[in-house]
Amino acid sequence: MTAAATVSTHVLDTATGRPAGGVDVELSVRDGAAGTWSVLAAGRTDADGRCAGFPPLPPPADRVRLRFDVAIRREPPAGGPAFFPEVAVTFAVAPGEHHHVPLLLSPFGYSVYRGS
Repeated sequence: MTAAATVSTHVLDTATGRPAGGVDVELSVRDGAAGTWSVLAAGRTDADGRCAGFPPLPPPADRVRLRFDVAIRREPPAGGPAFFPEVAVTFAVAPGEHHHVPLLLSPFGYSVYRGS
């Protein structure tokens, strides 16, 4: 039997050079056979910007979506609403592998990558 895939993430604020604590993160999975999405778990980044403790992904999940509520972190210097109030990242997963997907934030942009 193949082990389940797992997911973790962390958020870094590149404008301040510090971890982004207090960001709400939602983990959703897609059932490959049915193609339907469902929320599996939700969490909040800690003071180190990490969101740990997501459960293993249920088979036959083949895609994952992380949704970050970054509005509170993205206030432009002049105030007013955030330019990107949320970031959603969808990626493919493989059974038995760990997928660490960090989010790098700046006031008017963001970047994600597969970490280790």
